[in-house]
Amino acid sequence: MHKTPKNFTFQQIRQKLINYCIYQDRCHVEVEEKMKEFFLVPEARDEILLYLIRENYLNEERFTRSYIRGKFYIKHWGKLKITNHLKAKKISEKLILMCMDEIDDRDYMQQVRKMVDKILHSYSDLSEYHKKHKIMHFLMSKGYEYETIIKIIQQEE
Repeated sequence: MHKTPKNFTFQQIRQKLINYCIYQDRCHVEVEEKMKEFFLVPEARDEILLYLIRENYLNEERFTRSYIRGKFYIKHWGKLKITNHLKAKKISEKLILMCMDEIDDRDYMQQVRKMVDKILHSYSDLSEYHKKHKIMHFLMSKGYEYETIIKIIQQEE
């Protein structure tokens, strides 16, 4: 079932996109996806995009910093997973690296330690080898670096 496009004026569409950006920080790819709903001609799309950037409704650095903070401090993702998801949103590697300072190194190590402890207690009936395997698998699936995980596991021994 296809949605039938509603007829909105240019101003109404622009306001809908402003509201979309105000609700939460967005990246260019998300806004461009949202614009597809309105079947805009390329000139109108470009004009709205430029307006959103010029008026600071759309700011790629602000989006990237907010995304990194949210995914680490709320979802507890590691840097690798965060980076991969940002790259999927067409955020440049240079900008991602620049914004990674949103994650405090001490907080990062503390989060890994906390998850290692939780897994160790959850699987107290398993052998050391199997516990380490569970820890490695879980933390790598959350996007933490192999070297970081090994460092924490060695500290726990």
